[in-house]
Amino acid sequence: MIPEKSDPLELFAAWYAEAEKSEPNDPTALSLATVGPDGTPAVRMVLLKGFDASGFVFYTNHESRKGEHLLAHPKAAMLFHWKSLRRQIRLEGPVAPTTAEEADAYFGSRDRGSQIGAWASDQSRPLESRFALEKRVAEYAARHVIGKVPRPPHWSGFRLKPLLIEFWQDGAFRLHDRLEYRRPSPDAPWTTRTLYP
Repeated sequence: MIPEKSDPLELFAAWYAEAEKSEPNDPTALSLATVGPDGTPAVRMVLLKGFDASGFVFYTNHESRKGEHLLAHPKAAMLFHWKSLRRQIRLEGPVAPTTAEEADAYFGSRDRGSQIGAWASDQSRPLESRFALEKRVAEYAARHVIGKVPRPPHWSGFRLKPLLIEFWQDGAFRLHDRLEYRRPSPDAPWTTRTLYP
C-alpha cells in the first residue's frame, strides 16, 4: 500500500527525490494534456521547473499550440511516469500564468543557446527548412552578442494548481496500488481514497 500523508506534496516530493536518483534520463519530464478550441485533447512532453503549495510550474511559448490552448481553456492534466520506479503520478486542475518576475528569473537561468532559441523559434508553426531555423538562430545571436538576452514577451510560464493528484504504484498480477487526493478548489483541504487497480 502507498503510505498516506495529510499533504500530497510531501508524498510527491519523496517520490520525486527517488526519481531524481533512479531515472536514467530526466525525472522532470511529464506529459501535459490540454484541450483545443473544438474540445479535442492534445498531449506532449514538457519539463517541470518547480513545485510547491501554489502549484506545478513549466515554461513555454504562449504562441505555441499548447500556449494557445492553455490561454483559451485554462485547465490541464499532467502525468509523470517513472519507469525505473514502476510509479506514476497524475495531476488535474486549473492553470494560471506565472508572474513576469518568475518567468524573468527562470529565463535568466537558462543557457544562452536556449535563450536565443526561444527568440528564434516560431514554436508549433510550419518550418520551411532546417536552414531557415538555423538562419533565425544566427540572426538573433547576432542581435544579442553583448549583455543579457531579454525574455521574449511571448515566452513565459504556467502553473497547474491541482484539484486531483493520484499516486500509482505497480503491483504483481496488475493489482496496482492507487491513492487519490482530491479537493473542490485550490484552497480547500484534501480528501483521500484508495482506488481499485
